[in-house]
Amino acid sequence: MIFFRKRLVFKSTKPAAPPVSVQRDFVLRLLVAFCCICVMFCILAARFYYLQVIKHKDYTVQATTNRISLIPTPPIRGEIVDVNGVVLARNYPAYSLEIIPNQIEDKNIDDLIERLKPYVTLEEKDLKQFKRFRAEARAYEKIPLKIKLAADEASRLAAILYQFKGVEINARTFREYPYGKSTAHFLGYIGRISDKDQKNLAEQNRSSFYRGTTHIGKSGLEEFYEEQLHGIPGFQEVEKNAAGEVIRVLRTVPAQTGQTLRLTMDIRVQQEAERLMANRRGALIALDPQTGGVLAYVSNPSFDPNLFINGIDSDTWKSLNENWQRPLINRVTQGLYPPGSTFKPFMAMALLESGKITQHSIVPAPGAWSIPGSKHQFRDSVRSGHGAVNLSRAIQVSSDTFFYRLGYELGIQKTRPYLAEFGLGEQTGIDLPHEYRGVLPSPEWKEKRFAKLPEKRRRWLPAEMVPISIGQGYNAYTPLQMAHATAILANNGVVYRPHLVQELLNHEKQIITTINPNPERQLKMSQSNFNYVKRAMQSVLHGGTATAIGSGLQYTMGGKTGTAQVVQIAQGKTYNAAQLSIRNRDHAWFIAFAPVDKPKIAVAVILENAGWGVTAAPVARHLSDFYLLKLSQAEPVALNKSSQSENPLLVQNTQKQSKRNSVQAAFIAAQEQKTPVQAASIPHTASVPSMKVAP
Repeated sequence: MIFFRKRLVFKSTKPAAPPVSVQRDFVLRLLVAFCCICVMFCILAARFYYLQVIKHKDYTVQATTNRISLIPTPPIRGEIVDVNGVVLARNYPAYSLEIIPNQIEDKNIDDLIERLKPYVTLEEKDLKQFKRFRAEARAYEKIPLKIKLAADEASRLAAILYQFKGVEINARTFREYPYGKSTAHFLGYIGRISDKDQKNLAEQNRSSFYRGTTHIGKSGLEEFYEEQLHGIPGFQEVEKNAAGEVIRVLRTVPAQTGQTLRLTMDIRVQQEAERLMANRRGALIALDPQTGGVLAYVSNPSFDPNLFINGIDSDTWKSLNENWQRPLINRVTQGLYPPGSTFKPFMAMALLESGKITQHSIVPAPGAWSIPGSKHQFRDSVRSGHGAVNLSRAIQVSSDTFFYRLGYELGIQKTRPYLAEFGLGEQTGIDLPHEYRGVLPSPEWKEKRFAKLPEKRRRWLPAEMVPISIGQGYNAYTPLQMAHATAILANNGVVYRPHLVQELLNHEKQIITTINPNPERQLKMSQSNFNYVKRAMQSVLHGGTATAIGSGLQYTMGGKTGTAQVVQIAQGKTYNAAQLSIRNRDHAWFIAFAPVDKPKIAVAVILENAGWGVTAAPVARHLSDFYLLKLSQAEPVALNKSSQSENPLLVQNTQKQSKRNSVQAAFIAAQEQKTPVQAASIPHTASVPSMKVAP
């Protein structure tokens, strides 16, 4: 009994079962943990589905990209040739010594350059250029150390190139302008693509067209026709291994060469114009009145565009930029000058068309004239005056007082619309960038121009029309505008837009695109008045201010001299060039066209600070003689021949060039047979603020 009790007591000491609530909490925690695990597995499964199913194609492409790459092939830039096919801007191949900074073993570029010097001649300009390129390039880009290697240097380096990791010899195509200064201002030049250029390309959605390209047009035709000249890049599709080495080439798409620009000018006329303008500051522009084609284009002084192709050094840039003669200014389209008396034929058309006078009106032309009620005298270039003359005689002898009186009486509001018809004060639309508008004054123009001055100074004064009537005052035009206006007058009011490019030759598609030869508009002016003013301009060379160049002419020519004041001469004083600095002396102008009845050439010449307008007249006369008489008798021009060497790359390029010349010849022959071609209009250029050229 005692033992049994003890066992009962022992059993009664076991722990009691947990309460029901505790069991419930435990189960709940297990359920929560299980749900979390399930949710996590669901998320993981969903992610797997997203990556493996939904994004399968995208990641397949990326995986392929890691294995396959596209290597861009830059296109060969189109050439620029004259009307006969003579090359004015060409390409030629050469070897370039280049360094890839991130592939150099010790990352010490200076030591590497020292090790290369025994094998290649490195001048100071090469090292300066390399430093400039290095500052602009990325670490993985190829930086030229010497751009054009000699044949012996290339062969010598090629044999030991394995010793220099990160150094390569690459064949490159280079731009060259064979005629240098003669063509600089209208051809322009190309230069290395800058950050600004890259931004502009991105805005135009053209960045993809410049993959692998290092240069772009910076000025002139090279800039204006950049899209046509550049071409379309090609590419190589290559397969790489894990180390990034090319295993094989899968596909090749060749680049498309840029189009060739065929100009309206003959290089022989351009060279003759340059010879006539030698050692003279100023500009000359000659147009074909029947088409608007540019025949000659000279801006003096000039510069060598070849200096800019691979980046001009700071010393040369400084010498050009700080030169007081401003060789970088394109005087033909950006030089703004008062036209002087060359303005009078257009003023004459305004007087006739407005009805202010007739062809038979006789007006006093004394030695000086004053505005009624004023004592200020506006003097004539001839102190004694010219008596009483008609309009033709006033143009012939260049009477100032004749135009003073009539211009003042007609007023600017009635005069300006007629002058604007000749394109004065407006861009001509020539196919060059950054053309200036010039200034054809008006009350509205003055109000805007002097907006910061008091109201009294901004108000137009009737007396301001007096100097404007003879091409002085606020008048400011480019030589191109004066030549364009002369061509319109010579062509009886038929307006053609000036242009340098006659055709674009697409060698890839074998298509010729011609610049639209149709006239833009026709001036609604009397043919009788055109004939009258043209005959008056013809008399300028026979008994007028340009008699010196009129003798011996084998064709008819009309012209007008002009002397443009740079500084105003005080009342009662006499102009004395010897007492003035060179920059303050008068400019010499001459405009002309020939033959009178069927004009083939219109010329505008300005010689800065050269004095009387007759000084510029012989330049126009000799150029017209050459174009109308000598050029027709001259032998045909042969195409430029690129210099050849033992370099096989150069020989190969010459063979390609010969093939391209044959294609070009076929295009020209096709055109002569009236083969249908595409036509294109010259796009208008954007408005650019005016700026005068310092005399």
